[in-house]
Amino acid sequence: MRVIVTVVEKITSEAHINIPDGLNQSAIKQHIVDCYNTGEMQTEMNIFQVDFESISARIVKEQSSILLGENHD
Repeated sequence: MRVIVTVVEKITSEAHINIPDGLNQSAIKQHIVDCYNTGEMQTEMNIFQVDFESISARIVKEQSSILLGENHD
C-alpha cells in the first residue's frame, strides 16, 4: 500500500537587511517585499523556529483499482 503523507509546518524565519533612512512605513514595507521578491533576502534568511500545523495521509490505490467502474466487457 502506498500512502501520501502531507505535513504542514509554519516556519518562522529572520532576516537582517539594511533599509534606507527617511522612508515612511509604506515605503519600508515595499522595500522589504522587493528584497524578498528579488531573492536578495531569501539567501539571508535563517530558520529559527518550526511549528507543526497538521499532518494528513491519503491512501493511493493500486493501478488495477483505478479501473474500477469502467466496463471492460
